[in-house]
Amino acid sequence: MPRGDDDRMPRRGGARNVLGGQLQICSVAPMTGFFRNGCCHTVPQDVGSHTVCAVMTDEFLAFSKETGNDLSTPMPEYGFEGLKAGDRWCLCAPRWQEALAAGKAPKVALRATHEEALRHCSLSDLTRHAIDP
Repeated sequence: MPRGDDDRMPRRGGARNVLGGQLQICSVAPMTGFFRNGCCHTVPQDVGSHTVCAVMTDEFLAFSKETGNDLSTPMPEYGFEGLKAGDRWCLCAPRWQEALAAGKAPKVALRATHEEALRHCSLSDLTRHAIDP
């Protein structure tokens, strides 16, 4: 996964959120995003579409671990402290959609969710789970 400044990294000012406004920061503690710049930016190389700014819950973290993506266990060798309930994270849009179908979808920060998430998730579903309607 790319990190830091990169010629391919989009500028936050040009990215749009699902509401049509400027993309807002999702989280810097923990640092999130495909580019680990705090925003749910995406580029074609982001095959997972890390575009949904989700607020972690214990229920979702357990679901994610059970379905093969353990986000809660620290991995210090990668600089990853593990996520806990309340943390915001740029989640893969297809994973959020999968969690929705299972009844385990976490809340969403719409202003920090990239418009590309709409390729995988409906705005009405995201809005029903919004913390910032």
